[in-house]
Amino acid sequence: MNRRDLLRYSVIWLALATLVGILSGSASAVFLLALDLATHVREANVWLIALLPLAGFGIGYMYYQYGANSDRGNNLLLDALYHGEKPIPLRMTPLVLFGTIFTHLFGGSAGREGTAVQMGGSLADQLTTWFALSKSSRRIIIICGVSGGFASVFGTPLAGAIFSLEWMLIRKFRWQSIFPAFLAAFIADWVCEYGWGVGHTMYSISEIPAHSFVNLLWVIPAGIAFGLSARLFAETGHVVSTVFKKVISYPPFRPFVGGILVALVVYFSGTTTYIGLGVPRIVEAFENPLPWYDWLVKTGLTGLTLGSGFKGGEVTPLFFTGATLGNALSAWIPLPLSLLAALGFVGVFSGATNTPMACTVMGMELFGIEAGIFLGLASLVAYFFSGKGSIYASQNIEAKYLWRL
Repeated sequence: MNRRDLLRYSVIWLALATLVGILSGSASAVFLLALDLATHVREANVWLIALLPLAGFGIGYMYYQYGANSDRGNNLLLDALYHGEKPIPLRMTPLVLFGTIFTHLFGGSAGREGTAVQMGGSLADQLTTWFALSKSSRRIIIICGVSGGFASVFGTPLAGAIFSLEWMLIRKFRWQSIFPAFLAAFIADWVCEYGWGVGHTMYSISEIPAHSFVNLLWVIPAGIAFGLSARLFAETGHVVSTVFKKVISYPPFRPFVGGILVALVVYFSGTTTYIGLGVPRIVEAFENPLPWYDWLVKTGLTGLTLGSGFKGGEVTPLFFTGATLGNALSAWIPLPLSLLAALGFVGVFSGATNTPMACTVMGMELFGIEAGIFLGLASLVAYFFSGKGSIYASQNIEAKYLWRL
């Protein structure tokens, strides 16, 4: 590339990535504000959980009647990146936004990453038509949307950019994507946090042990547990989805039935700890010993919620699953409780999404660089021991290993 082409590339992507960052950061801010309001309303009116089946039917009906292929969620983005299929419909943004808000308002167990990423990708892809972008440029603009959505919803711009490049699992980054992805991530994060004033949850590791051989060795069995947990999380959602599609032919009835089951679990358990995002429980996992089964219950409820057709992301429930599993492992592994919770936080996420680099960087952004070697080792071990599992059905898992498992 000569100097003139480089200048042209820089100017074009400086403008486009900035525009995507503003759009995705603003969308995430509106989403986070609405999600916070929905959570407070539900907590103040627990009886709303009884209406979860009706909310599920409404969400299912809207997607069935008007969603077209928007129902494929993040898998639609991956297919667009792999194959350059049909444009991502703009309707994905309002559908996933309101679908996720109603899922949380009425007590479903779901996250927020998927919503932010889908909104970012959907909004970004509209620029393909507006600016008559080529196939390769369209790929970059979608990466920018994913980067901006992820970065702004978690407040982790470096991890957001790396995630958008890594989750495709194609073994190589195209250098043309790197600058726009990072710029969109930082712009989106800035717009969300400083432009809209939307903050993010703060986590901390109270004690980081010495980087000794023995301490690092203890991370390996923890990482294996996190990888297996990630595999269980991914397979639970896929199995539930397959069973519901096989047993219930009319799509809107699937979340209706799923809503009945989730509401019954909440009623008979007598607790709302495991629904919604579960952020208070995640924070608690860094501070105090918790019941060993927390991670299993969250895995099951999230798989039932999303697998039956409700909307939302998987990443915050993965944080919940990982942090509480790390908390439980502190009874057997001689590492500080808060460190194990942090390792699980990033490790299960790494195994379920196959993005160890992004998870390592996210961990350092959230918990500090001092724990970086522990976080990186846990993420890498979990990545390998999660096998061919992924929460994204369309992810190119064949490219994960040089050998076959």
